[in-house]
Amino acid sequence: DLLKHTPCSHHDHPLLQDALCISQSFLSSINEEITPRRQPAAARKGENRQLVKDSYVVELVEGARKLRHIFLFTDMLLCAKLKKQTAGKTPQYDSKWYIPLSDLTFQAGEESDTPPIPQVPDEEIDSMKAKISHIRAELQREKGTSKGVKAMERMKKKLSEQESLLLLSCPNMPLRIHNRNGKSYMFLISSDYERTDWKDIIREQQKKCFKSVSLSSLELQMLTSSCVKMQNIHHIPLTVNREDSESPGLYGSLNVIVHSASGLKQSLNLYCALEVDSFGYFTNKAKTRVYRYTTEPNWNEEFEIELEGSQFLRLLCYEKSYNRNKLNKEDGESTDRIMAKGQIKLDPQTLQGKDWQRTVIAMNGIEVKISVKFTSRELSPKRRSSPKETGVFGVRISAVTKRERSKVPYIVRQCLEEIERRGLEEVGIYRVSGVATDIQTLKAAFDANNTDVSVMMGEMDVNAIAGTLKLYFRELPEPLFTDELYSNFAGGIALSDSVAKESCMLNLLLSLPEPNLLTFLFLLDHLKRVAEKESINKMSLHNLATVFGPTLLRPSEKDSKIPTNPTQPISMGDSWSLEVMAQVQVLLYFLQLETIPTPDSKRQSILFSTEV
Repeated sequence: DLLKHTPCSHHDHPLLQDALCISQSFLSSINEEITPRRQPAAARKGENRQLVKDSYVVELVEGARKLRHIFLFTDMLLCAKLKKQTAGKTPQYDSKWYIPLSDLTFQAGEESDTPPIPQVPDEEIDSMKAKISHIRAELQREKGTSKGVKAMERMKKKLSEQESLLLLSCPNMPLRIHNRNGKSYMFLISSDYERTDWKDIIREQQKKCFKSVSLSSLELQMLTSSCVKMQNIHHIPLTVNREDSESPGLYGSLNVIVHSASGLKQSLNLYCALEVDSFGYFTNKAKTRVYRYTTEPNWNEEFEIELEGSQFLRLLCYEKSYNRNKLNKEDGESTDRIMAKGQIKLDPQTLQGKDWQRTVIAMNGIEVKISVKFTSRELSPKRRSSPKETGVFGVRISAVTKRERSKVPYIVRQCLEEIERRGLEEVGIYRVSGVATDIQTLKAAFDANNTDVSVMMGEMDVNAIAGTLKLYFRELPEPLFTDELYSNFAGGIALSDSVAKESCMLNLLLSLPEPNLLTFLFLLDHLKRVAEKESINKMSLHNLATVFGPTLLRPSEKDSKIPTNPTQPISMGDSWSLEVMAQVQVLLYFLQLETIPTPDSKRQSILFSTEV
């Protein structure tokens, strides 16, 4: 209307014309009839800005972790913060900064200094997971009961707070973004897959974008406002934001065989890594050996991966770099190059059968053949005695030590000796899965009392040896900490008085049968030596407790509190999580004790005698 009554020669006419263009562009961008992906955003006349990708990420700002929503457009990267929402109101964003793609680089200038990444202690992460599992289990119990709507809403709010805190605390992998004009920013990502995804898609857009862009404050405000309607990721990945029909994920173990890869254009030193999600973020779970200088690697390696509410399996193909001095200019870290990546959805319906499901993951022209088999937690193997008279797997530890006339089983001593010889600096030792076929070969050799077992171990990947040791403890007919004392240990670790806790836990430990106690002390000393190399192997005391806690404490089926009825809802994983966390805390307690006093200095005389 103003334009109709404003002569073309008037100095306000071009300004009104610009205002009309911006308004029309903005209104069209929030028109709900437009398809949500790659919608046009507010732009100057003649420009066509579209949304390419958006996601919630963690930004490191002056040493503090902040939750951000980043939007990649065809010509710029915009970082925004979600404003606090009032019930029933449309969500709104505040823009924090933007970088034109023509000015964006992943390589810092010479004078740029890299801020340290503040690490959240593993104990705090574990505490958050325990709280989340507890609230989830409580919500599941209260569904369909007469509990008031307000009480349920309060519980959901608590759950959101804890899950948001966990998502903020977990990522530690840096993604550094630099503006050629000087300013630098750092995001923290939980997995290499996501970090590479962002880099690849930004680089792809940069190839098409040559012109720099500069927004006025009004244009920036309008663009940020339009993000609400354009976003593809509408919610932070929290439980309360899930649709009721959405799968809660899988709980149990996933066996994965990585068969082979094809489609490589040149011979490379190639290996694969596997990632799965739990609690809303992804972590690396296993990796194959490096297949040297070939275009058709045939790994045929099997891994067993623990699933905790997992929905996706990701696979990454890396080219191994053997030049330790060659640093990645973008991360400042020694790194291997990602050649390809892909993922599959873990569909509960498809994986319900006990048979192997064979599939191909196609990515960047490379195809990787894999097979997967899922075993739900309710159907996972239970501890049971071996029917064999001989052997060590599935045989009581007291029977093995009596037969061997030793204080600590030969298998434990051999595995620990080999790992101390060449595995203390292996990244992820005990956490990264070993090849299942190698583990089974070693198991058979120890069971048959094969005299060449030490030679075989010297030729195998150290992760397979670590896996054999874990399997030995996992297959004991009774846990190392015994069924009888399990509930006492769980009760002792929950005591709030530190003096009472120490007295209780030490008395319980010294109540273990002698072979169990001496084997545990032998293992404990070893795990502490592993943790001393944490800066290299990335295995803290807490990480080691997470791996070994359930292995050493998980009770036999008859003593477990875990429901075994397969018809129970899959959310029983939450009660399992709480029990596992208690087992982790018990082992962590002993790992953190500087010394464990034992009567008559029995420990010293035994652990350092030739009898062991």
